[in-house]
Amino acid sequence: MIQRVQTIFLFLIVVAMGVALSNPLWEKAGTTSSELAQLTALEYSQQQAIPQQAGVPAATSPTTFITSVWYLALLLALVGLSSLYAIFQYRNRLTQTALCAVNALMLTAIMGIILYRTLYAGKAYGNADDQGSFLTGFYAIIAALVFNALANRFIRRDEKLVRGSDRIR
Repeated sequence: MIQRVQTIFLFLIVVAMGVALSNPLWEKAGTTSSELAQLTALEYSQQQAIPQQAGVPAATSPTTFITSVWYLALLLALVGLSSLYAIFQYRNRLTQTALCAVNALMLTAIMGIILYRTLYAGKAYGNADDQGSFLTGFYAIIAALVFNALANRFIRRDEKLVRGSDRIR
């Protein structure tokens, strides 16, 4: 039945992945007000002010360095799509459980990529003591991890209930 409680949690994973794809994950202010590092699902960008040299006119805008992290967006989209697919696999609870396990692995990889980018690669930018701040997209990924665990719990509970009712007494 599609109206089971795990369907709600799987749908919330899809919503959380949409939020993570459309909102920034992390940002860190630089040493001046025009400097900013930001991580989104598609790119890691750093705005740096150009140091002023004697006899050279002042730059009107900071220089932006962009590094593509398309693989992060791909993983987020795959988690959302596999959760959406799992919703419609309600007749095969073992497939749903396997998809939740794959989602857990992909979400763990996503968290690893984000934490590496923010805590290690982002440390070289601006003040080394400041770790920056996590934003809405990051918290949506954490929520997706929780929703995935809850969905898996309720899928297993349904499977246990069905197996218990199939026994011959």
